[in-house]
Amino acid sequence: MNTTFIVATLAAATGLAHAGTGWTPKDPPMLTRWAKDIDPAAPRPEYPRPQMTREAWQNLNGLWNYAVTGEDAEPDAWDGEILIPYPIESALSGVKRSLKPDETLYYQHNFDVPAQWAGQRVVLHFGAVDYRSEVFLNGKSLGKHQGGYVPFSFDITDQLKSEGSQNLVVKVTDPTWTEGQPRGKQTLDPNGIMYTPTSGIWQTVWLEPVADGGIEDLHLVPDVKGSALHVSADLYDGAEGEITVTLAGGKSVTGPAGSPLSLPVESPQLWSPENPHLYEITVQLKRDGKVADEVGSYFAMRSIEMAEVDGVPRLLLNGEPYFMFGPLDQGFWPDGNYTAPTDAAMKYDLEITKKLGFNTTRKHIKVEPARWYYYTDQMGLLVWQDMPSVNSYDTPPGGRPEIDREAYATQLREMIDKLENHPSIVMWIVFNESQGKHDTAKLVEMVRELDPTRLVNEDSGFQDHGGPYLGVGDLYDMHPYPAPRWFEAPKDKAFVLGEYGGIGLKVGDNNPWQKKGWGYTTTETGRELEDLYARYAGMLDEFRKNHGLNAAIYTQITDVEIEINGLMTYDRELKVDPEWIAKANRFEWRGPVYTALVPTSQESTQPYDYTVSKPGSDWMKPDAETKNWKQGPGGFGTPETPGIGKIGTPWKTQDIWLRRRVELPEMSDKQVDQLVLTVHHDEAVEIYLNGVLAAKKGDFVAGYEQLEISAEAKKALKPGGVNLIAIHCHQTTGGQYVDVGLGTLDPGRE
Repeated sequence: MNTTFIVATLAAATGLAHAGTGWTPKDPPMLTRWAKDIDPAAPRPEYPRPQMTREAWQNLNGLWNYAVTGEDAEPDAWDGEILIPYPIESALSGVKRSLKPDETLYYQHNFDVPAQWAGQRVVLHFGAVDYRSEVFLNGKSLGKHQGGYVPFSFDITDQLKSEGSQNLVVKVTDPTWTEGQPRGKQTLDPNGIMYTPTSGIWQTVWLEPVADGGIEDLHLVPDVKGSALHVSADLYDGAEGEITVTLAGGKSVTGPAGSPLSLPVESPQLWSPENPHLYEITVQLKRDGKVADEVGSYFAMRSIEMAEVDGVPRLLLNGEPYFMFGPLDQGFWPDGNYTAPTDAAMKYDLEITKKLGFNTTRKHIKVEPARWYYYTDQMGLLVWQDMPSVNSYDTPPGGRPEIDREAYATQLREMIDKLENHPSIVMWIVFNESQGKHDTAKLVEMVRELDPTRLVNEDSGFQDHGGPYLGVGDLYDMHPYPAPRWFEAPKDKAFVLGEYGGIGLKVGDNNPWQKKGWGYTTTETGRELEDLYARYAGMLDEFRKNHGLNAAIYTQITDVEIEINGLMTYDRELKVDPEWIAKANRFEWRGPVYTALVPTSQESTQPYDYTVSKPGSDWMKPDAETKNWKQGPGGFGTPETPGIGKIGTPWKTQDIWLRRRVELPEMSDKQVDQLVLTVHHDEAVEIYLNGVLAAKKGDFVAGYEQLEISAEAKKALKPGGVNLIAIHCHQTTGGQYVDVGLGTLDPGRE
């Protein structure tokens, strides 16, 4: 880079900084309710590293200058202002434009160093920058960094000017999908389960003063059996010194920096989702008997392991079997992309997760800012942490690139190093569904060496994704959709469902992605919410049937772009009553109770009149002429059709018309209101009750479902008398089947 040019450009641009008319979100597809709380002069102002705190620090977030140029070209002028730390693709950045693989993004910002920091080293921190970055201060390169998910820093002391503002430039390129890099769900062609990418700075940028040779990092390992915390501290530049670790209200331990120290924790309170007890510590660096540096931190006493209990591999929390249950959490936002609008917004996702009765969350192929993990530590949520995938579900023009194996191993190692002290994290997931799977045994071994205290999941949901299961991790992890199913796990592996569910429900009309929205199963029109409750609780009830299951992850906590299978909308409005989901999650509510009044042919065939020749237009009326119709038992169809009941009469034509007279018992108004149809239809079906259209559904299903009955049809019913059910089913291709029953569905939630 022409540093002379950059210095001149910066000098010319100094007068332009923050000279605009003010920040506003750019063309937001949706705004969350927290967007209004953003102060462009101080966005995301919270201390960014809660597990290693110093009193003095400076937040550099705010409006910076930016420019996008061709590949490796330098800017002639700044394109405008961008709000840091929101990615350039986001509405909250004020820019909202894509960064292409052959483009370069430049940032520029001026800052002053507080005079009271004189005599100390000054460290510049970046929470995360996606993907390749080079940082310049006052025209000199501080260094480069590669990887979009972990923090990095530079000691800038020797590059600081003695007076006046400091000129900071960050140069970024982001191939996204063209170089086989870890990228998670990011794509340049958002579609299906791949979403809008994030490029450039997307976490807090900040400064702090540090003593010469001060504390750079801490390593905290709880030892529950030994009633102690094992602590070591790394110093900048490999300096030497004496470390003292003091437990708040407790004992201290002193020893040389870089060496493991054991801090006694008498009668430890064990951390769990039910009791997320955190201990606070102070770590001091001393030289010549004087305190040279000091940081605050916290830890928890907890253990996690996989062991056999009564002949079954179990996941043990603090030595006891513990069923882990939680949602998939992808961490995308409609206005901030990878970056939550505010700290409160980020915390809200976790608060709702707890309110819904979950004890776990799976951070899905993304790494969050340190404060997210601080809240999981504080609230008590077990975290399954994914490594962001390479070569995900999409393929760029020109085909998939080779996997950047070195980058994957390096960034996996960095992720573990940066997150290792958080007690909430109980599992490292090396691969998701065999995306970019490579060198599995080698990488699992590396993870075990880096962190022998946690579970290792080699490949969550490997089945049907082209990746062999090697059995080198602790788990046997499957992803059945939509409903949970059971798999025979190897005898030495704990069986878990790393994903299942995905019940789709559209809510409101403020989500522009929702027009093409989809779920792994779709709720029934007219009774969407009750159908979601019924399916959700029904899936949970399956957990009772298998004693080998250790954990389950439900897809998912929020909608994401066109994926509408969240328990919250994309802008974080609850779709469900959290009280009832929490009751279901505690197995206190087993879902709606269905009482059959008119049986289907699932167990035994039922009698019908039928014809495959088009009848008169009044065919569904009780007094229609049907003397040429045949009689036969249901259901009607072909045996290869999925999810069917009994086949009483083979049916292979395009259309069939059915009539069945049934006697209903006397019913209260409440029971009439709770009436639903139980139907298997392959394909399109229309159903009449006493000649009035009760329900109509296109396409096909792979099993029986309940359909809402129209109000008009309910009024036409004769409780205590004989009623006519009339059905037309139309078939185009593949399997075919039709069967109908009638019953009441009591939601059980009054």
